[in-house]
Amino acid sequence: MPTAVESVGENRIRLVVDVSPDQVKHAVEHAMSDLSESAKIPGFRKGKIPTPVLVSRLGKERIYAEAVDSHIGGWFWSAAARSRVRPVSDPQYDFELPDNADDAWSFTATVDVQPLPELVDWTTLEVPRAEIEVPQEAIDAEIEALRESVAELVPAGDRPAQAGDTLVIDLVDADGEAQPDTVVELGGGRLAPEVETGLVGASAGEKKEIAFPLADGSTSTVEITVREIQEKVLPELDDELARSASEFDTLAQLRESIAGTLREQLDAEIDAAFRISAVDELVKASQVQPALPLVRTRAADLLTGFARSLERRGVTLETYLAASGGSIQDLERQMVLEAAVSVARELTLEAVAEKAGIEVADDAVEAYIREEAEAAGEADVEGVIEDVWAHGQQESIREDLRLRAALDRLVTEVKPIAPELAEARDKLWTPDKEKPEGETKLWTPGSKET
Repeated sequence: MPTAVESVGENRIRLVVDVSPDQVKHAVEHAMSDLSESAKIPGFRKGKIPTPVLVSRLGKERIYAEAVDSHIGGWFWSAAARSRVRPVSDPQYDFELPDNADDAWSFTATVDVQPLPELVDWTTLEVPRAEIEVPQEAIDAEIEALRESVAELVPAGDRPAQAGDTLVIDLVDADGEAQPDTVVELGGGRLAPEVETGLVGASAGEKKEIAFPLADGSTSTVEITVREIQEKVLPELDDELARSASEFDTLAQLRESIAGTLREQLDAEIDAAFRISAVDELVKASQVQPALPLVRTRAADLLTGFARSLERRGVTLETYLAASGGSIQDLERQMVLEAAVSVARELTLEAVAEKAGIEVADDAVEAYIREEAEAAGEADVEGVIEDVWAHGQQESIREDLRLRAALDRLVTEVKPIAPELAEARDKLWTPDKEKPEGETKLWTPGSKET
């Protein structure tokens, strides 16, 4: 679907979109199928109307109008994505209906667009980046977790249960259903907090009835008989611990390995934070302003995606709001804030890619799809690639890879500085400093629309 882009005014363009014969034919067939289901023609059941009868009764113009009306939006948005334009208004279409379903067809769409921002020289930007420092406390915590995992359970004697003990208990719920010989660690979170707290101080052989709240606000009870109380005996912090719980011969080697793993994790976290900070600094320095329609559309998509993620976990949006104590208005405001930041970042990275001349070839797109398909265990990798191309999905993948490459370029060319230096510079700013002429802020809910 080749597309020509023509400027027809400030931030307004005209797209000339060419539609292939295959796409026209598909649209016409789809339209005839839909009309066959809705048309009322005496002597024929809905969905069973022969094509010649449908064409004779409704006329080719009606069918082609239905085909265009139902598909032109998809053709337009696909062309806009490939042309890397961001419409901020409804397109105005201009076309004549196709003559037949076997020929190519074209239409024009005139629409207002979000222009790419003018960027400052990002090589002059200073972005805080933390140094990797693995706290000894983190290493000690990992060692303690390892000791816990290989700890030996021994009878606690005559003393009552305390936090950290492992109990063998019999449970009988309010309906009389029994769960004998249940093993639970106090503080492990397997039982309701009120139940685990109620078992602290219990002795072996003791029977207790403990109340706990339900999700609907009511209260239930459970009868528990304590059969056994066991306590953990942690191994000593020595080389024997390293040999028994890991592949290392000494505790020093084990600690160094843990430090290395934590260092890698911290490095990944610091790098991710630095990448976000780099683009955000460029957004702020370049005063990037996402158009309100783009923000609203992205916010609606975010809200829909959030609701679907809840549904996959068996939770409705209403239930979530009730449990969190928030309102739909609060959630919508949150989504608008996230959308404004998201769109501003994308616009900025698109401008970086444009300024740096970054393009992504078909080979790179195919390599990415192949890698993802192989990681997912797909048997027919080449078939997956063909299917992506058949449905025109390669362009969205190409653009995603292009923005990633733009971010890679950005983070290698900004200047990393210590967070302490960035913080000290921020403290030097005072409210009475003159605001530069023309300075604007990223649009946020409640700000005045212009």
